[in-house]
Amino acid sequence: MAKVYLIRHCQAEGQEPEARLTEDGVKQAQSLIRFFKEIEVNRMISSPFKRAVDSIQPLAESKGLDIQIHPQLSERVLSADILPDWLEKLEESFSDTELVFEGGESARAAEERLSEVVDAESKKEGTTLIVTHGGILSHFLSKYDAGFGFGGWQRLSNPDVYVFDSEQKTVERVWHE
Repeated sequence: MAKVYLIRHCQAEGQEPEARLTEDGVKQAQSLIRFFKEIEVNRMISSPFKRAVDSIQPLAESKGLDIQIHPQLSERVLSADILPDWLEKLEESFSDTELVFEGGESARAAEERLSEVVDAESKKEGTTLIVTHGGILSHFLSKYDAGFGFGGWQRLSNPDVYVFDSEQKTVERVWHE
């Protein structure tokens, strides 16, 4: 039976694709090694963003696994424009998942990108770790927990670990920093 863990990256210096982990983020990446120490892991897949790869790299090395980079795990772009009221717009996108701002992506489209990867991994034997970002992860979690929404996004930590049960179609938070 497949097991899929969904991991939000460790604390980073910024939101751009090349943002590095903070000093705390580097320590958090070591904490992931401790959390997964007794868990057999077969595959690791990450967003191409540096903060996601760097979050899982120490664990990959400790398990002797390569990290597969998957562009579908990239963070959702809310808008190509700088939005002074971005937080309000983000909140609005949780209630209207089809809402698209200039140069951005709808919440539904982002959730579907992550769902495609999770669904594919759910059909494989063994355990897969998927490292992604808070925005896209929140929309995925909202699909299986209607109460998650914007408030759930606000409560996410760096890192945060959820396990997806493909048979029950549920997600459960199993560890957070």
